[in-house]
Amino acid sequence: MRRTRVRNALIRLLAGATVGALAGLAVAQTAPTAAAATDSAVTVSGRGEFKDMKFTVDQTKNLASQAITVSWTGGTPTTFAGSQFNTDFVQIMQCWGDDDGTVPSNPGPPRTQCQFGASPTTNRTSWPGNAYDDTRQVFYSADPTNYGQDNRYGAANPNGGAEVPFKSVDGTTITTNTQNNSLFNYNTTNEIDFARTSAGGTGQEFFEVQTANEAPHLGCGVPVTTGGVTKPRSCWLVIVPQGHLDLDGKPYADQSQVNAGSPVSSTNWKNRIAIKLDFNSVGTNCALGADERPTTGSELAADAMSSWQTKLCSAGKVYSYTELGEPDTRSRLIADGTSGLAFTTRKLGADTGTTAPPGTTTYAPVALSGAVIGFTIERRPKSTAPDSIKKLAGTKVESIKLNARLVAKLLTESYRSSTWGSVVNGTASKGYGWAKNNPAGLASDPEFIALNPEFAYLSVAETPSTDTDLMTALGHSDTARAVWQWIFADKDARPFLAGVPDDDGMRVNPYYSTNADLNPSGFPFDPSNSDEYPKSDPWCTVPPGSGAPKDKPQCMTDFHPYVDDMHAGALHTRRADTLWKSTWDSLATPPVYKSSGPQVVGSRFAITITDAASAARYGLQTAELKNSAGAYVAPTTTGLTTAAATATGSAVLEVTPANATAKGAYPLTELVYAAVRPGQVSKAARQDYAALLRYASATGQTPGADPGKLPDGYAPLSKKLRAQTVKAADALLAYTGPTSTGSGSADGGGTDTSGGGGSSGSNGVTGGTTGGAGTGAGGGGASATPSAKASFGGGTALQTTAAGNTPADPANPLRYAVPVGAALGAVAGVGAPFAGGGRLRLPLRLPLPGGRSVTLVPELPELTEQFKRLRRRLP
Repeated sequence: MRRTRVRNALIRLLAGATVGALAGLAVAQTAPTAAAATDSAVTVSGRGEFKDMKFTVDQTKNLASQAITVSWTGGTPTTFAGSQFNTDFVQIMQCWGDDDGTVPSNPGPPRTQCQFGASPTTNRTSWPGNAYDDTRQVFYSADPTNYGQDNRYGAANPNGGAEVPFKSVDGTTITTNTQNNSLFNYNTTNEIDFARTSAGGTGQEFFEVQTANEAPHLGCGVPVTTGGVTKPRSCWLVIVPQGHLDLDGKPYADQSQVNAGSPVSSTNWKNRIAIKLDFNSVGTNCALGADERPTTGSELAADAMSSWQTKLCSAGKVYSYTELGEPDTRSRLIADGTSGLAFTTRKLGADTGTTAPPGTTTYAPVALSGAVIGFTIERRPKSTAPDSIKKLAGTKVESIKLNARLVAKLLTESYRSSTWGSVVNGTASKGYGWAKNNPAGLASDPEFIALNPEFAYLSVAETPSTDTDLMTALGHSDTARAVWQWIFADKDARPFLAGVPDDDGMRVNPYYSTNADLNPSGFPFDPSNSDEYPKSDPWCTVPPGSGAPKDKPQCMTDFHPYVDDMHAGALHTRRADTLWKSTWDSLATPPVYKSSGPQVVGSRFAITITDAASAARYGLQTAELKNSAGAYVAPTTTGLTTAAATATGSAVLEVTPANATAKGAYPLTELVYAAVRPGQVSKAARQDYAALLRYASATGQTPGADPGKLPDGYAPLSKKLRAQTVKAADALLAYTGPTSTGSGSADGGGTDTSGGGGSSGSNGVTGGTTGGAGTGAGGGGASATPSAKASFGGGTALQTTAAGNTPADPANPLRYAVPVGAALGAVAGVGAPFAGGGRLRLPLRLPLPGGRSVTLVPELPELTEQFKRLRRRLP
């Protein structure tokens, strides 16, 4: 009976997920995609009190959802009143609208159209603001001179407070309670309330630019027509420096209290510096009436495809891209080759339990990137720190070193504070004695401090939201597989996972032990075959000090929530928001746990596993990782290229961490291949995919910020690999197979004709590991532009492939239509037996041999909320 129930549950899961994924795919193909940016740095000088300051923005054109760098020189060092910012700091915000004409020498928008003022409305005890400098609150004065006073708003109540209204691009105007407005809040705003100027008069911040996808009330990037000309709406970056002069023009004498007022008050606004921002279009620029060619698969290809789509669209070829985990991508392509071109880092049939399909599969290398450990860490020196460290207070740590065992400790939830509440005041809960003497988190781990000595002088609040775990993506991926391979190949990490303590006595969380005798599940954890980031520990508790009732516990997926994908992980790390809902709100209806929002400026600590392109897009710092040669290597172009040279395999070369023995090889490098089953797609589709491959092998490998080039976070393919791509394109054009009666296919199977000059496998899969010069159709070399004429003349171009489109925020629900659809479909399938009133407890997991489990239904309310938002956005 039990076997039958499990079988039926799996059948429902598969059916629901399949239907959900197909529905999600249809929805996802209406989502906008991205173009890359253009190098367009701008430097602007301050005025008046700030005339000696110069502000530089590293990019102002072709903007997308991304981070840009704002830096400055010539400032006065920031002062503090206790822990609050007092004088001489910088505030940054994004605004919309035309020049308001108030500063002829520096055009800029009205202050009423700036996204600012969403600081915390509760629990401000550790917040470094005074409720005026970080809000829109002002005091009226007919002739204002002091910071924070205003000559317009509040005139009806001169002795009381007032607020500067916020006006949305659609005309919606909020005049009261602006701090709690419905358009943006502390969790979604991109404003920077407090940016410190260092002792040397310099400063730097990474500012998250938001398009209309993330901030509809600003409308940045939406096509607008003026005088018969349509172009994306421009917006503004506005910088407001806060000074240190009192009413008499002299420096403040009293440093014991905060003196700054709202940056949108008229007194402070007169010193604002505005810099125009030009965006890629949010919408469609491709000619309507053109067919599209679907591509799907590895997230590692996402940013490259977003850039390439732009140029290919202008050349008359429209390609969609749908992100999907590589294992699922391969399964889909094996089952249905008519789905088109898929991005993968392994060949079909490489996964356990799968077999390569019959007939030809054409593989072409298209991108070289990798997984990275990205982070946002700010220095908060201990009182005992030397002056050299104290002078760096609030600045960002630029680099850290990590070895495989340290990453294993994070992923296995082995730090004492990871299982939050399992050890309280030195007393361990039953079954958690192993955690009692473990370091609280990464920052206090002697092994980490030995590699990163300055952390001995830094203070980190070691909670589930800081250094006790890594933000990781939900689902199966080749990136997760590569990370676990790197860990399992390490001579120190492998025995640690087996239960051997490190040199300082730290032990692995037994739920991740590869020793079945130690693992409470009775099965050994098998990292060598893992392609996900499991949260195996069943620990649940009411968070200490939360005030929540005993019947409202949190579990490990609450303390350490998954993110949707690596892009989302990078974004949340840039925001320093790990998504833990740590605050119990007893006044809510019903009472719930709520997020406290991003971490407090000056002491942020967020760390994630993401891809190199996403880290570059959001301006994350990245760790140097220890490779099998014992060297610590950063994910630079050199590190990626050196590792790629060690790749081995047939048809699809794989970089194996254990074999990347070159001293300069970055261990988590990954090669992305385009895979097509030519016998299952039409001749017209083969021509179009050949055009994509030709472009990817030529201009697509030229690094640059311009649309159509290779974005940051990728390394150009070697000449040999590019030649292999050209040869694969030639083979698609030259392919002739037997006529097929299969659905959606104009050609059938046949022998392999593509790839790197090797032999074909028994299943007709492209063999070989090297590439010769392209000598097939159109051979001889790569073309900078698509060589095949557009082969379609009808149909509808979907919005996914608009030239110059701005990439959606990773949290945009449309981006995840396929995985969310699959997940919700699975929920529907598994939940069917409970429709009669049985209770389904989440997360729902299916135990597997080897200590692994499949999370059938995760406890992720964010996914459900995203799907609700997705449905609201559909026509």
